[in-house]
Amino acid sequence: MADVATIDFHVTSACSQACSYCWGPRDVAEVDTDTACAIIAKIASDGARRIVFTGGDPLQRADTGLLIRCAKEAGLEVALSTTGDELTESFLDAYAADLDLVSLPLDGASEEVSSRTKEPGHFTAVMRALRALAAHPRVDVKVATPVTRSNIDDVPSIVALLDDHASRLPNRLFYNVFHAFPRSMSTEVDWEGIVVSDEEFARLRSVIGAAPHAFTVNWLGHETLDRLYVMVFPDGTLTVPSGSEYRNYGSYLDIDDLDEVLRRSEFDAPKHLRHAAGWRRGTA
Repeated sequence: MADVATIDFHVTSACSQACSYCWGPRDVAEVDTDTACAIIAKIASDGARRIVFTGGDPLQRADTGLLIRCAKEAGLEVALSTTGDELTESFLDAYAADLDLVSLPLDGASEEVSSRTKEPGHFTAVMRALRALAAHPRVDVKVATPVTRSNIDDVPSIVALLDDHASRLPNRLFYNVFHAFPRSMSTEVDWEGIVVSDEEFARLRSVIGAAPHAFTVNWLGHETLDRLYVMVFPDGTLTVPSGSEYRNYGSYLDIDDLDEVLRRSEFDAPKHLRHAAGWRRGTA
């Protein structure tokens, strides 16, 4: 069994957003439904306990609901990481029973700040998604903020907004604060205009940590984020990022020994397992 708890399946590179700091694949062809289900079955047989459907935005792919059911039938914990733009009440009514967690990005506490890095209307879409998720309290909710020069001063306002939502949201809520990391498949990113310093990120953590909150706040700095992820890209290839590099190991379905591949990569299994322990279905 592979020494990995979570595998991220980037089922599409299509997205309604174009975030310059995004780690997701760009312009990558997608495997068909049968191949995607075979990948999901292999993720389960390789010993992972959780799959994250991500992208791009997985809800840009028409068969994602079917893939979610496929993963649940394989015995996996199922997370959906989506922009929220396409997360509808009807989708949740159909598939929430097979979802353990939904992750939503929030770049600002208002449309004005959010629109510095997201398309106009994204803040409103996330607020709508949170209201829709309240009808499915069994589904855990994770809100994630990538901290950049565009929003670092607004993060305390995001936390205040989530404090207010937590008082009304029956779901278990987590908040992940990411230190925007200089890794992207785009080669034309002005990282100096995006990335805040380690000292700025540490000061922000101190400010937020000075008050109690009704939800868990997870701080993900550069060191934590590096060599943390195992990804299957939309074309079915295995990718293990390290630093700014995306290291590709060919077709995931053709890999007989995932442990051996991960040993050859720079994947940090102990750190990955510690991080994965921060969220488990059914734990307080």
